[in-house]
Amino acid sequence: MNKLKKCVLMEQSLLNVGHRNTVAADRVIAILAYNSAPVKRLKDDAKDDKRLIDATFGRKTRSIIIMDSNHVVLSAIQEETVAQRYATLMEAQHKKKGEE
Repeated sequence: MNKLKKCVLMEQSLLNVGHRNTVAADRVIAILAYNSAPVKRLKDDAKDDKRLIDATFGRKTRSIIIMDSNHVVLSAIQEETVAQRYATLMEAQHKKKGEE
């Protein structure tokens, strides 16, 4: 792996989705609440297609994160909390780019 790829990989921001699980923040498409029938169908479809990642550790699912790879990540953290963490990461990333 060349040095440029190593630098890009090391600067990747990770979004905490609960219970010491993280996802690549720059690959997140949507953060959804898990309280509607369409979202639950989305989860079921992802499970059938083997695109589901369960990061709840057996706890109640409170939010779903859609990734650009079409994977669906289940989280036991409220969607507002995940969204707030995402916004904080993106803000820090923009500040860092501005300093360079």
